[in-house]
Amino acid sequence: MKTRVLGYISERGTIKEDEALRLTHLNIAFGRIYSDGRVDGENHDKVLMIPKIKEWNPSIKICLSFIDGDGSAFSTCAASETLRASVASNMAALVNKCGLDGIDLDWEYPCVPSNGILASPSDKENFTLFCKAIRDELDAKCPGHNLLTIAAGADIYYIDCVEVPALSEILDYICVMTYDLKCGFHALTGHHTALYTSRGDYFMNSCDRAMKLFVAAGCPKDKLLLGAGFYSRKWENVKDVNHGFLQLTRTGGGYGPGFTVLSEEYINKNGFVRYWDDEAKAPWLFDGSTFITYDDEESIRYKASYVLKEGYGGIFYWEHGSDPSGKLLKVIEEVVK
Repeated sequence: MKTRVLGYISERGTIKEDEALRLTHLNIAFGRIYSDGRVDGENHDKVLMIPKIKEWNPSIKICLSFIDGDGSAFSTCAASETLRASVASNMAALVNKCGLDGIDLDWEYPCVPSNGILASPSDKENFTLFCKAIRDELDAKCPGHNLLTIAAGADIYYIDCVEVPALSEILDYICVMTYDLKCGFHALTGHHTALYTSRGDYFMNSCDRAMKLFVAAGCPKDKLLLGAGFYSRKWENVKDVNHGFLQLTRTGGGYGPGFTVLSEEYINKNGFVRYWDDEAKAPWLFDGSTFITYDDEESIRYKASYVLKEGYGGIFYWEHGSDPSGKLLKVIEEVVK
């Protein structure tokens, strides 16, 4: 099996021919699902670019990734047989109209109300029914262009909120979002996309741990893609102890710059020093007060090598526009190739 190299791209990102040639898959972010079963996304600027991207790389597979358009769409539509059928039909029509290769679902997250969307304990079973309805419609109406994938949370809460074995039968692959492992929910500084867990970390999440959770829950390794972060997370007003690493703060970690900006303005510049955690295989920056966690060429190389060594289905990243220099994607291609 060829190792998948997948990028998510939004409206703010641009993609060049050499980058399209490095990818096996591209997920366009985002289309939207609404509570009445409607979907949209056909006017997304990257959807309109599909003919050009396919001209550059005829073998690339392009999916449109869908998020909740009104805050209650996923839970509402998944709970209704009629609405499931409506969403599935509308998605299949969009695939055929736009020249897509399939659909990606980014429901963050079934059963989880803390992200500000409608949620119910029955989302667990309903998500499986929802995916099955879309799977059947794509198979029937979009032969050869019927990829169905999801972006999944990277911790035990997600495993508990979905039916992993059933979904694994329905889906082509799962993008495990092994980033934001430290984020706005965490008042403890640390790596947001570390390959392995650092000793002494209260929150023992990591890429390796998340991937193993999915395997233990019943998903085949070749259907799992590991996630890399082309953006950073940062904490401010951090104590100057342990170079800012694993320090409690008053707030969670907000979004920081993308990798290209980090490379040009932050890494060993303007007072920021790069540190390396060889246990986690992850870097961080600290200037005495601001802590920044991110992926760079070294950590990406370890991740891509890990995917090959462990036999996972591939590696993906969020988000293409965060590294217009193309350096991180180039490293992924070098390792995988």
